[in-house]
Amino acid sequence: MEDTNELIQERLKKLNRLRESGVEPYGMPFATKDKAEDIANKFGGLSKEDLEGRDGQCAVAGRIISFRDFGKTAFAHIQDSSGKIQVYFSKDIITGNQDVYKNLDIGDIIGVTGRLFRTKTNELTVQVNSMTLLCKSLRPLPEKWHGLRDIETRCRQRYVDLIVNPHVRDLFIKRSRLIMAVRNYFDERGYIEVETPMMHQVPGGATARPFKTHHNALGIDLYLRIAPELYLKKLLVGGYEKVYEINKNFRNEGISSKHNPEFTMLEFYTAYEDYNYLMKFTEEFISHLCKTINGDLKVPFGEDSDSDRTVIDFTPPWRRVTMTDAMAQEGVDPVVFKDAEKARRFALENKIDVDKKTSHGKILDEIFKKKVEPKLVQPVFITDYPVELSPLAKRRKDNPELVERFELFIGGREVANAFSELSDPADQRERFMEQVEARKQGDEEAAFMDEDFVRALEYGMPPAAGEGIGIDRLFMLLTNTASIRDVILFPQLKPEQ
Repeated sequence: MEDTNELIQERLKKLNRLRESGVEPYGMPFATKDKAEDIANKFGGLSKEDLEGRDGQCAVAGRIISFRDFGKTAFAHIQDSSGKIQVYFSKDIITGNQDVYKNLDIGDIIGVTGRLFRTKTNELTVQVNSMTLLCKSLRPLPEKWHGLRDIETRCRQRYVDLIVNPHVRDLFIKRSRLIMAVRNYFDERGYIEVETPMMHQVPGGATARPFKTHHNALGIDLYLRIAPELYLKKLLVGGYEKVYEINKNFRNEGISSKHNPEFTMLEFYTAYEDYNYLMKFTEEFISHLCKTINGDLKVPFGEDSDSDRTVIDFTPPWRRVTMTDAMAQEGVDPVVFKDAEKARRFALENKIDVDKKTSHGKILDEIFKKKVEPKLVQPVFITDYPVELSPLAKRRKDNPELVERFELFIGGREVANAFSELSDPADQRERFMEQVEARKQGDEEAAFMDEDFVRALEYGMPPAAGEGIGIDRLFMLLTNTASIRDVILFPQLKPEQ
């Protein structure tokens, strides 16, 4: 096989020849009247004789993805956003500058006009009578794209991945449909879509490590938001009763098959409701999305090679289990909830990474992640978390050490987090102070003090429930996709070596 650099040099020579012959290789507009898919749908059922008796020209543009030159004639397939179609060149028929035809390569983008006919193999084809070069490609497309073995290259050069892997293009079209379905669902139920700041003076709304930057004109440090929660709740104070936002969050954490430092989150808030309302809302909402995207409430989960792979059933209602009971079902003694030292001992005995500074709530969270979370495949709401893990959630009246909170787990992954909102400003200030102390002790994910949010609560926020749903993880589940990098067009990667 020729070296890529040699192929590029050969294409550069063709580029120069085109320019010398008066052809502009980085083109002009082209009046595209037809799409490949529309041509196939409209004329695919016509016979050879029907096509021969048909007047009219089609005009289609796309990228050449195959090219067979027979001297005076050639066949090619061009691919547009809808699919591909075969085109036929004959030097006796094609008009215009013959230098264009002689200097075509796979990867070039062209526009053609001509009539439709069927070849000897009965393939619907455009017989080209005029052609316009729209873009000369200098880099050859890969002859073979090795799927998962080239996953990093595919993510790094997503533009090539989209050209040569139509199923990838289809996946992201499906993602766009999901976002549209989310908006329609909330709009139809009276929610107002809003936009809140992406740069915060005080990062809040989640336990996560933020990205930090500096604003030169103001002379202050700013943080990329880890969650929009506090701004959205300020809107409840201001009189909105139903709000939602679909936008980016940024968390300065590790990269894995489940984590990308920049990700898409849906957050929504409803006045005068609590977390019990949200559980019913969530199972109805997500099952609606599943039906809309897939046409079914049952979705395969796991590797294709496994004939016994799991099927996730999104049919409501979904199980509801307290955090204590979920851990007990996996052999965790409930006493760990009441005794920090016993919780620490249990964690160490089970090779769960904690140290002397790790707080009781954090230890419980780590135990849950290791012992319980991977086994939560079918949709389940885990409820009633320790107050330490939920600094913005309302306490349970019957047990102030727990809060009215749930996390939704599907496929061994957290998909949603929700709670009845804390509206008591004194309690909120005290929780913030506890988080500030945790930061002093080295917890980089603990919350900052947010005086403006406390001030907003002092004006009065109605009882409310709020929820965040990770769009990327949800889409992974609905499409049985193994890695978050496969559902983000341009995921974050290490620099090329």
